[in-house]
Amino acid sequence: MPSGIRPIDVLLERAGVRGHQRAPSDSKEFHEVTKRDALRLLEHDVDRLLETTEKARQPALKAEMGRFADLFGRFIQEEGPALDWNKIQKLPENAVMNYSNLKAPKNEQNEIRNMLDKLVVIKLNGGLGTSMGCHGPKSVIPVRSDLTFLDLTVQQIEHLNKTYDANVPLVLMNSFNTDEDTEKIVRKYKGFRVQIHTFNQSCFPRISREHYLPVAKDFEIEKDMESWYPPGHGDFYDTFRNSGLLKKFIEEGREYCFLSNIDNLGATVDLNILNKLVGEERATTPVEFVMEVTDKTRADVKGGTLIQMENKLRLLEIAQVPPEHVDDFKSVKTFKFFNTNNIWANLAAIDRVLRERTLNMEIIVNNKTLENGTRVIQLETAVGAAMKCFDGAIGINVPRSRFLPVKKSSDLLLVMSNLYTLKNGSLVMSPQRMFPTTPLVKLGENHFSKVKEFLGRFANIPDIIELDHLTVSGDVTFGRGVSLRGTVIIIANHGDRIDIPAGAILENKIVSGNMRILDH
Repeated sequence: MPSGIRPIDVLLERAGVRGHQRAPSDSKEFHEVTKRDALRLLEHDVDRLLETTEKARQPALKAEMGRFADLFGRFIQEEGPALDWNKIQKLPENAVMNYSNLKAPKNEQNEIRNMLDKLVVIKLNGGLGTSMGCHGPKSVIPVRSDLTFLDLTVQQIEHLNKTYDANVPLVLMNSFNTDEDTEKIVRKYKGFRVQIHTFNQSCFPRISREHYLPVAKDFEIEKDMESWYPPGHGDFYDTFRNSGLLKKFIEEGREYCFLSNIDNLGATVDLNILNKLVGEERATTPVEFVMEVTDKTRADVKGGTLIQMENKLRLLEIAQVPPEHVDDFKSVKTFKFFNTNNIWANLAAIDRVLRERTLNMEIIVNNKTLENGTRVIQLETAVGAAMKCFDGAIGINVPRSRFLPVKKSSDLLLVMSNLYTLKNGSLVMSPQRMFPTTPLVKLGENHFSKVKEFLGRFANIPDIIELDHLTVSGDVTFGRGVSLRGTVIIIANHGDRIDIPAGAILENKIVSGNMRILDH
């Protein structure tokens, strides 16, 4: 696009609005007209897309595209950062509860079963394993003893159901990227004591940064996957309701859902939190929304945090922060907590905010470049951003053990190691570990980022019970029975290779240069 021409000008040109017809470009009326035109053109393009699909699918797709048009309409109305930094208030003392102050339920089978029968577990299962070099849904990557994220989740819930004679259902929110594969995989759990339900989040068209119109030519999504995207986990509320599952669970007498990312291995059902919501510790004024937060460290400075604004507790993401306040946002002293994305929400309250149309989540604008070089934007929302729409929302400051995400191979090293033992699908930190924090692990992107490559560099996973910090860079392999303790830094320069020999004990060591171990 020639410099000096804005996307909105291109839209007006396409709409047949010539320059001499416009009011001066700095007038408010002009901007309102251009915004209306942008939305009208987008809706026209979406209608054209809908005409390319079979009649039977059109009503459902029309409703979905209506939600997309609403999101786009909000996007073009927003000007500048959505947040006035000066309106942030000090967090009230009771805004964030300390997990250690929660009371465990009485260890009575009936009591706990009654609590569990009011619960639904929901896992966000829309992501692919591509960033870790794997095909298909991320949830089917083996993470421990050949068990996948999904296997571990099913084991956890089956153990609860068997132990307390309960019936906690598992719900998977899939995306168009993961739905087909997931449907095949869940069949293997047929004999397990877990009811598994699935539903799909929305599928929205990516829009060009040049002209703000969909880049898709038709609704044949499978033929042009790059032109479509799942619009973030904030889409959960609408699609959960539209699936019919929200109504079903409310009619069954269920009261809360516990929602988390499927790759967070620390996000297990917590009976102490559940006791606060539906047990004997239930507050007289209902807590409609709980966000689990944990203490922020320097590794978490980009994570969302909790703030008080306009007398409501709400999530603040780094994308909403004015540039001049980014350092304040990252400060561990100013903002002590960050969001784990473990959410507990009242089902009747979800139904209410949807019926009353009071659900309002900040828009996240995600810029992407397609393989053919086309620059696009995708508009997303985050599930935690709905917090301000609920009454009696609180944060609970949970132990770090409830936040154990596996995003990179460095995370995989931790969860596969002797730092944890596996108990009924849950990872439990070894009692041999002297302190509860996990080691800081950094593995070089070029040699360790893909799971297959990562596994090929370890004869077996080293003993890291006493490890504080590990950095590995370059072409490095590890023999069997290696032990890493304290701070260990291993750097193989370009063209060099380091083979850590079997049985080696490295404690507070820096290893660099070239060290080859050859078979003979």
